[in-house]
Amino acid sequence: MSNPSRLRPATRLVHGGIIRSQHGETAEALYLTSGYVYDNAEQAEGTFAGTVDHYQYSRFANPTISMLEERLCLIEGAEACRTTATGMAAVNAAMLAHLKAGDRVVASRALFGSCHWIVSTLLPKFGIRTEFVDGSDLAQWHRALAAPANLVLLETPSNPMLEIVDLEAVAALAHNAGAIVVVDNVFATPLLQQPLQMGADVVVYSCTKHIDGQGRVLGGAVLSNRKWIADTLQPFIRNTGPAISPFNAWVLLKGLETLALRVDACCRVAASIADFLADQPGVTRVWYPTRADHPQRALAMRQMTAGGTVVTFEVAGGKEAAFAVMNAFRLIAVSNNLGDSKSLATHPATTTHMRIGVEERAKLGITDGVVRVSIGLEDPDDLKDDLAQALATIAPTARARAAE
Repeated sequence: MSNPSRLRPATRLVHGGIIRSQHGETAEALYLTSGYVYDNAEQAEGTFAGTVDHYQYSRFANPTISMLEERLCLIEGAEACRTTATGMAAVNAAMLAHLKAGDRVVASRALFGSCHWIVSTLLPKFGIRTEFVDGSDLAQWHRALAAPANLVLLETPSNPMLEIVDLEAVAALAHNAGAIVVVDNVFATPLLQQPLQMGADVVVYSCTKHIDGQGRVLGGAVLSNRKWIADTLQPFIRNTGPAISPFNAWVLLKGLETLALRVDACCRVAASIADFLADQPGVTRVWYPTRADHPQRALAMRQMTAGGTVVTFEVAGGKEAAFAVMNAFRLIAVSNNLGDSKSLATHPATTTHMRIGVEERAKLGITDGVVRVSIGLEDPDDLKDDLAQALATIAPTARARAAE
């Protein structure tokens, strides 16, 4: 390909970044090697000095990993990418590579539990000041970023309540305060939203989710401009070692080939499931970014090309009712993963967001009745049947409460 950036996204996901060996293999080659051989001592010296372009050690770079990073750049519209062993390793690397003692971080309160822990617990141990804001409230961003800051962290849509953050507005405020903007784009995927085009500086992914898409391997990615990756992120990754394995990178490459098909199918079904759930007895509320009743629907429609693969709903009766529904599923599996080809459900208050505490969950609207469902590739009618029969287990109680 002379210029793969001119190709449409689905084609880039199949053909982008391929490095073929002298054997001309069709599928991407899997380079399971920790180190590399040099032609002579001079070449080794030049490689370590950076004056010779040669693979040095798979903790730093590897041909299979390079293919994955190049393909992710092509679909994200980024200049450079570094992959990591997990999504959390990507978030941690993006933040700690950039920050130092005395710096200040402003973060959206609506973060995945482990991301919340990094901001609230880990960073202060290194003398980094942190402040949380309600991501959907621009007034809070204005107040927090009226003072100098070094980094802003947010996810949009958020996990699990699908809150939307105005990327362009927050990026402008952050840059005026001297901060870079790091966006966790896992729920949207690069196909539905491209934060770099809206002012973000760094995008992070858990490749474990949609990019793999079949629950097989772990992986993460950090994407940004070439200078920040080379000068800020690469030394951190090189010397701290959160490297992805070549095998996992190879699996993720194969996952990218079907990403467009899977995300499109799951989004269409998720939208119909959200509408279906809104009419079910016992369901008190449904969250889905493109539904008319989502409080930030207009913003979601402006930033995203579809509503995503996750639907969140609340049942009457709290934890007891939520557990009863989940335990009654026959098709939907109980799992805290998402972006899988199989539909998965989790109870955020007791799993992904358990450790942020009751008070913080209340601020985020994560009640004990909230259930998050990641929609897979099953027939939508089978999913609706499963949801209906599971919700029927609490329907008599729900009707009784409504009559009181």
